[in-house]
Amino acid sequence: MFTFLLIVQTLVALALVSVILMQRSEGGGLGVGGSSSGLMTARGAADLLTRSTAILATIFVGLSITLAAVASTRGDTQTIDTSLVGETAPTQQTAPQPAPAEPVDENGVPLAQ
Repeated sequence: MFTFLLIVQTLVALALVSVILMQRSEGGGLGVGGSSSGLMTARGAADLLTRSTAILATIFVGLSITLAAVASTRGDTQTIDTSLVGETAPTQQTAPQPAPAEPVDENGVPLAQ
């Protein structure tokens, strides 16, 4: 179910991007310019693209909410890798401690013990 909705969401997103790019903007957009003697007038095409954008945007938002709801209620349990449970961790080796310094007098001569 989740995968199906995700694929539909992707298709709606691609359609939404396509419809938005076909719309005429101040710079002309990617829409096909041409004469108004074609199948649809420029005004009719603009209305169709505007309505298509609104419908696809509504479907996109609805699918996003539905996908979030489905993802939160999925019963998938997370598995934890337990392959290392029986093994012990290596002990941390410490640096050897230096030998205690011999007591010396103020001239650096070792004192007899």
